Parts: sequence; structure tokens; C-alpha cells
Amino acid sequence: MRTIDWVDGAVEIIDQTVLPTAERHLRLSTVDELVAAIQRLAVRGAPALGVAGAFGVALAAQCHGADSAAVADAVRRVAHARPTAVNLARGVARAAARLAEGADAVLAEALAVRDEEVAASLAMAARGADLVTEVCPMAVPRLLTHCNTGGLAAVVGGTALGVVAELHRRGRLGGVIASETRPLLQGARLTAWELGRLGIPYRVAVDGAGPFLMARGEVDAVILGADRVCGNGDVVNKVGTYAHALGAARAGIPFVVVAPESTVDTGTACGSDVDIEDRGPAEVLSFGGTGTAPAGAGAANPAFDVTPADLVTAIVTDRRVIRADRGDRP
Repeated sequence: MRTIDWVDGAVEIIDQTVLPTAERHLRLSTVDELVAAIQRLAVRGAPALGVAGAFGVALAAQCHGADSAAVADAVRRVAHARPTAVNLARGVARAAARLAEGADAVLAEALAVRDEEVAASLAMAARGADLVTEVCPMAVPRLLTHCNTGGLAAVVGGTALGVVAELHRRGRLGGVIASETRPLLQGARLTAWELGRLGIPYRVAVDGAGPFLMARGEVDAVILGADRVCGNGDVVNKVGTYAHALGAARAGIPFVVVAPESTVDTGTACGSDVDIEDRGPAEVLSFGGTGTAPAGAGAANPAFDVTPADLVTAIVTDRRVIRADRGDRP
């Protein structure tokens, strides 16, 4: 099962907004449909967004042909559909660089982006499992993860959850706590769904419980993904990550980030330089269409936060392990 793919001239995705109650596949034939799917999180996750960006340029080239102005506008809209994850803009840029060669060349580049992400997932799973085994002295470590980093966030396999699955296959996993990830519950809805399909024992915990569960000795390491890794080693990831990093530091347990090289952005010096997406008040003040706060209440809804490099034990990519705790930087 692929989260996103190119099939017979269109982009096909799993609609992540309806999981886990339904499994719905969408066929996106226009740039407008793809941009809407990205913005409403029907497709999400840094690696998957990179592929979506590249496929968006392929759709633009296919739909608008020789109308260079229309193609340029479509490419711009895809690149800016969400601002924080670096993969989206990078996927767009790679495919757009071949526009002068024609639609077939653009599609070939987009398919290469997809295939590279598939290969990256396999490499990260093996490298990350080796690292967790190294930094966790116990035979079957218990891990806490945040947001969703499985195949749904990539094409197949995933980042941090791919490592979790590999540890499970090796018989080296003691269980998983999935932080629910408010306000849209990607952990409770998506990660729990994927863990169940993989046959991996798990529990769901509210976001705020994570640091206390670490302090109580119920977590041996935190493992999660990233939407951008900055040049100084700061990690931009789903909001709530920073709190888990603080909890891990206090408990003295490893904090491991797993992300492909396509997420490493040495051109961005540090986390404070990143445009953090604010998704507006509705997601915080209501749930399932029902209001959960008094009328007129305001809300802060940053979709991401920044974890300083000095709280990160290691960053695992498909090519290397960056040991931040030993002074390594991307």
C-alpha cells in the first residue's frame, strides 16, 4: 500500500483525514485538487509532501502544456501550499527544474523523487534500529513516539515508525506509547492504526503525559520524525515535540530524530529562521464539528515547534547518523 503514487496520469493518495474509521483513496487530476488535499492534510508527512510537490509540477505540466504562465502559477501554488516542511518546496524545485525539457521529463523526475523516498525509508529503518540498540542498553526498549511517521507520512515504510517496525521484526521492541498529537490526533488516529496493522503492542497517551511517563520510568527512548532539520541541528517537528525533548532530557533518556536527507536543510541556519505554520483557531476550539470552548475564545495553533539541537541525541537519515550528543551537526 502506497500513501501517494502516480497512476495513469493522476496522483492517487490515501485520504488521511478519514482514518481510522474509513480507508478512502482519492484520485487527484488537477493542481487545485492536489493543493486542497495538502492543505487539509489528506496527504501529510515530510517525505510524502516532497513526493506530492514533485507530482504537483507533473500535473501542472500535463494540464497546462505550453501555457508557461499557467504552469508557473500552478507550481507556485503547490510550493506554498504549506510553509514549514522543507520537502514540499524541494520536491517542487526538483521537478520544476526539468520543465524546459517537457512533461515527460518532469514526470520522470517526480517518479525519481518517489523512488528515492522509498529507498530512504528502507535505509533509515535499518540504520535507526542499529542506533536504538546501541543507545538503549536494555534488550527490548520501550519507545515513545509523537505524531505520525509511518508509511502514511512517506510512500511506504516511514521514518521513525519504520525504525520501530524494524525493531519489532528483530524482536528488540518492548512496546510503544503513541502520543495522541493534538489538535488533529495524528498519533491516536494514524500511528495507532499503523501500529495495529503491524501487530506491534502500543498504548495511546495524551500529549501532556509523555514527560511524566518518562520520569516514571515507562519510556526508554523517544523516537520521532522531523519536518526540517536546520544547519545547527535544531529540529522542526509537529508541535509537542519540544515538550517531549525536555522530558527526555530530564529523565536522561535518548531523544532520537529520524528523517531522510531530503529533510536536512543546511541553508536554514537555525529553527528561529523557519516559518512556523499557524493553522488558525478552528482546530483548537472545536472537534468533529462541535465547539469545545466558549464562544469568542481565541486560540494559538502553531502546527510545529522547534527543538534545540542540544536536546537531541542523534539524527538518523538514510545516509548517516548525526550524533548531536557528541557535537555532530548536519
